[in-house]
Amino acid sequence: MTTDVTEVMVESVHVHADSAQHVVLLRERDGERYLPIWIGVWEASAIASRLQGMLPERPLTHDLYTRTLVELGVRVRRVTVSDLTDETYRARILLDLDGNEYDIDARPSDAIAIALRTDAPIYVADAVLDRVGMLPGAEQERRLSMFREFVNS
Repeated sequence: MTTDVTEVMVESVHVHADSAQHVVLLRERDGERYLPIWIGVWEASAIASRLQGMLPERPLTHDLYTRTLVELGVRVRRVTVSDLTDETYRARILLDLDGNEYDIDARPSDAIAIALRTDAPIYVADAVLDRVGMLPGAEQERRLSMFREFVNS
């Protein structure tokens, strides 16, 4: 896994009313860049419900996975959006079990949903942010505004 990463937080989850496409918007914790990632409906729901503090009566998939890890004594150390290849984001979940680290391949949406349930930090590889991150200001602010209008329409 790359060592050049930036910590981010989940700013919001949006859905485009006409196309029903979902996106999670990540923002640098100590900066201004944004990273939009298009995700599936179920993952969007899992992320949004956690952001809103909603707890399901019965565990859903991400809740079950997280509870299983906790019961087994596994700690989620961090998740990282690690790469962008052929317009597909890739992520890694770093787990710790008794001092042994396990680096697990994951979809970013699943990794983010798990991180939110375990209070694990979320990072994005600097190479990804440098390539597709949106920086507010002039043209980028206009693009970010258009993006928000698109997903909120």
